[in-house]
Amino acid sequence: MSTIRNQLIIYDFDWSLADQDSDRWVLEVLAPHLRRRMKNLKSDHQWTDLVAQMMRELRSEGGTRVQVEQALREMPFHPAMKRCVRAIKVRSDPSTDLLVLSNANSVYIRTILEHQGLHEGVFEDVITNPAHWDEQDPDLLVVRRRVDPKGEQHKCTVGCSANMCKGEELEAFVERHGKAFDRVVYVGDGSNDFCPILRLREQDLALVRRHRGLEKRIEKEGKSAGLKCQFIYWTGAWEVEEIFATLT
Repeated sequence: MSTIRNQLIIYDFDWSLADQDSDRWVLEVLAPHLRRRMKNLKSDHQWTDLVAQMMRELRSEGGTRVQVEQALREMPFHPAMKRCVRAIKVRSDPSTDLLVLSNANSVYIRTILEHQGLHEGVFEDVITNPAHWDEQDPDLLVVRRRVDPKGEQHKCTVGCSANMCKGEELEAFVERHGKAFDRVVYVGDGSNDFCPILRLREQDLALVRRHRGLEKRIEKEGKSAGLKCQFIYWTGAWEVEEIFATLT
């Protein structure tokens, strides 16, 4: 086996790095009736657009920035996941770069990572949908698709949502980064993580959370789609910590 001198570890965010879904969690905490409305509208709306709509409706009912940020700070985040991220970041053999690649949004992810002490100097980049607090109404969270619906669209044929092709984003990051990685490790759970793991090589590794969409797609489509990478299934964050300890 070739020596692994450097590696890239990519995390999906919801249900992978964090132990909940941030888009749904905020509404479950602050406005369960809007969470129900989101569920009812899901099949008829692009997801990022729907999240943006729910933020507008939350604000119209009196929701505030303080409430949203507090809900995010309370979102479950397993201590074992924090430990393994910190431990592998400081290891020098192999050296590790960390990336978040997520269909959540920049405000949600930044708020949670800051609260968990994982913001500064840990991740090389966070690739996600842009969001900001509105200048005119500071309590309104504005969320947009990463791929502008009025601009050039991504060319994914695997089933990524219109807001972002995770496979294209991963390849673009590696190209921007300007160096080859001896190993790429992808930690994911959802069906939209299938596209990026199809870009991985035989020496690369996917850590696939059990009982979620990615596992189902691998079982149904992995062979016919030409999945090359190795993969290991996990259920709890403590298992990811165990696996990271073996990455030499």
